[in-house]
Amino acid sequence: MRIFHTEAPVADRNDFSTIKALTPYLWNYRGRAGLALLFLILSKAAIVGVPLIMKEIVDYLDKGGSDQLVLPLFLLAAYGLLRLFGSLFNELRDVVFARVRHGTMKQLSLRTLDQLHRLSLRYHLERKTGALARDMDRGTRSASSLLNFMLFNILPTMVELLLVTIIMFNQYTPWFAYITMAIVAVYVVTTFKITEWRMQYRHRMNAKDSEANSIAIDSLINYETVKYFNNENYEQQRYARVLNEWEDVAVLSQTTMSGLNIAQGALIALGVTLIMVLAANGVLAGEMSLGDLVLVNALILQVFIPLNFLGVVYSQVKHALSDMAQMFQLLHERAEIENAADAQRLEIGTAEIVFANVHFHYQPERPIIKGVSFTVPARHKVAVVGHSGSGKSTLARLLYRFYDIQQGTISINGQAIHQVTQESLRCAIGIVPQDTVLFNDTIEYNIAYGHPGASEAEIVAAASAADIHEFIVSLPNGYATLVGERGLKLSGGEKQRISIARAILKNPRILIFDEATSSLDSRSEQSILRSLQQLASNHSTLVIAHRLSTIVDADEILVMAQGEIIERGNHQQLLAVNGHYAEMWRLQQQAEEESEALNESLVPG
Repeated sequence: MRIFHTEAPVADRNDFSTIKALTPYLWNYRGRAGLALLFLILSKAAIVGVPLIMKEIVDYLDKGGSDQLVLPLFLLAAYGLLRLFGSLFNELRDVVFARVRHGTMKQLSLRTLDQLHRLSLRYHLERKTGALARDMDRGTRSASSLLNFMLFNILPTMVELLLVTIIMFNQYTPWFAYITMAIVAVYVVTTFKITEWRMQYRHRMNAKDSEANSIAIDSLINYETVKYFNNENYEQQRYARVLNEWEDVAVLSQTTMSGLNIAQGALIALGVTLIMVLAANGVLAGEMSLGDLVLVNALILQVFIPLNFLGVVYSQVKHALSDMAQMFQLLHERAEIENAADAQRLEIGTAEIVFANVHFHYQPERPIIKGVSFTVPARHKVAVVGHSGSGKSTLARLLYRFYDIQQGTISINGQAIHQVTQESLRCAIGIVPQDTVLFNDTIEYNIAYGHPGASEAEIVAAASAADIHEFIVSLPNGYATLVGERGLKLSGGEKQRISIARAILKNPRILIFDEATSSLDSRSEQSILRSLQQLASNHSTLVIAHRLSTIVDADEILVMAQGEIIERGNHQQLLAVNGHYAEMWRLQQQAEEESEALNESLVPG
């Protein structure tokens, strides 16, 4: 089961394992957590001490002592100080624990993003970005909520209950403590049982919430496509359908929550009533003073009031654990592609690339690459051509080791790529992809992404080599121009030239051009081809091409069909064979001539 597919709740992870997974992040702040716990205990000791002082005040006033102008002032001052200390230690606890809570959120966020970058391409192709983003956000926020609930609600209530029970055992008949503990026990069991039953609705709410968010994000990412097909109402209906389902489950969740609250309120009312009846009988029997009655009432309220809220807290804790379980399951997801235990850094050397009898499939029943063998010698340019679906673009993914092959070997400078670290492998390769996606940042940032930290002069030189500098400086904000989400503010050709500049700036030993000029006009294409030829002269270059005119200078051209190499040779050799490549060449030349004739006919004259 994929981690963030939201059609089904996570069922193979219990709450204990989720809390255990959170422990290492807290351990980094163990000193602060311990100090916060100390302040918590001091705060509760002060708060529980308030009713004890109140009892003494009531008893003294009830007796009518002769020094009542002096002693009550002392007791009232002690009462005020305990109130102050209760609040002071409470705030100190919050101040100390803030670093623990926010620091843990920061660590989890960094760890989650790092894990997502480590996971393999197949995982990211199958994921739903909107649902994943929502689940990540819920997971990190729920970790913070869980820590808040533990330190600010659950532990304080437990400490307070312990202190109140000790006081009741020491000062009064043990029946006060027995009744209190019995009500608390029944309360906790009832809350646990009903909440466990209610969690099914929370799981379904999360699933529908993530699904709705995924639909909304997808429709916005594909904004232009929605507009092209006039499908705004269709997207709205899809979104509304899922939100309606979410609403129904949310109403059920709230209804069952209200039922739980009623049951909890009834138990607390029963407990308070029994305690007060017992205390009133003690006063009437002369076994307890009026101050004792006030003390018992105050202690019970101090326990039961937060306990009443604890029912809601437990539900929220269960919700937080449910949300966190998805995040931690993501953190334990194994990457499909991992470094070998004895992986070494790639020694690039001459940068010679060898594919030897390579077989690959995404699914066993559908082979993509079938026994492909070829070599890209140092400083040579090898091109791969073929119709869509022939497997040519898959070669680039295999060279990057986004997938592992099932048979054969891919090596660079004599080192099999599955025996070297992925970082060193990808550091040695630069690519200009067919579908260029840019970050929603400036043009300068997107070019510099090929070599973070590059100087302004280096960025300008790369842009000039990619024939994009003049265009950039003509913009009002120049290199500081924002490109928009996925680069939507730029044309396809402009994005592709920025991608080329980025590859030039990286200056790797191996270059891959995957339809690198597919979005360019003829003039720009010829200009950039000259730059690419100069760039590729000192590199091992693999070109995946559709336009055959862009690879006539290749040292070797491989013609692929259905995952196999059916022809190979340079441009002249393949034309002389008069086979598949020659037919493709004739068709493209004919299409270009017809296009030129059409353009000439449209010129006024």
